[in-house]
Amino acid sequence: MLAAIFLLAFGLVATQEPRPCVSPPQWEGRLFRNDWSKNFTQIAQISYDETNRRVREIEELDFSTGRDYFDVLYLHNINVEYRLNLRTRQCNTTTLSRPFIPFGVPPDARYDVEYTVGPANIPEEHITVIRFDGNITEGAYFGTVTSPDCVPVTSGFFSNRTGFIHSTFYDITTGIPDPSVFVPPRSAHGCKRGSSPITSVL
Repeated sequence: MLAAIFLLAFGLVATQEPRPCVSPPQWEGRLFRNDWSKNFTQIAQISYDETNRRVREIEELDFSTGRDYFDVLYLHNINVEYRLNLRTRQCNTTTLSRPFIPFGVPPDARYDVEYTVGPANIPEEHITVIRFDGNITEGAYFGTVTSPDCVPVTSGFFSNRTGFIHSTFYDITTGIPDPSVFVPPRSAHGCKRGSSPITSVL
């Protein structure tokens, strides 16, 4: 009898814990990123394709600072990065050195906590978010997504090689209206590879 009661109680608690939701596999928006190890802040437009493990980031321009800005295409499906300098138009192709970390909730993520952002007593002015975390071979990650739609809000990653990188996402729209955003740059010095969107080779 005691064993049956224990199993029933365990089942009730287990069903109350939120399960990982499924984030939109493709979306576009903007990001604000801090890389404290490099004392670097980035604001960029982002196109994200989790299905084919492709990400494009175009930094918001402000050449008055004298800093270089980049249009970067990460093709994790073929382990290649294209980095176009938006000031000099020089483009470099390199092998990706960091893993693909989903900005949504990975299947093996651990639920951490659910909470409300904004005044909880005004439905139209608050949002419920879920925080999760996990570990991979290269390091540890965490993130938050909206509930119940599972849209990414923040993403964090730490490893001894990269340090701590934190990203915040906003102005998100689901889907990729123009798949050509994942075509490697051609109107530049170098990087003239491919003439059509690169899809998964897995």
